[in-house]
Amino acid sequence: MAQEADVYNDLREIFADIFGRDDIALAPDLTARGVEGWDSFKQIELVMASEEKWRIRFNTRELDGLQAVGDLVQMIVAKTGG
Repeated sequence: MAQEADVYNDLREIFADIFGRDDIALAPDLTARGVEGWDSFKQIELVMASEEKWRIRFNTRELDGLQAVGDLVQMIVAKTGG
């Protein structure tokens, strides 16, 4: 059961690992436009790392609905019973 604050903390580590930097300030309204180098390949890496971390799976419709980091956090919380 993941809580929102815990999800953000874990996502910070995932983002740092994927982007090779730890200065990305995660916020609910952060989108790919706000992070240099966040392209479709990085998006796939983020999704896969999230699925692995929380042992969940996203379906295509869920992924299509992701607009910002806050959407991802809410989806993780919901899927983990938080």
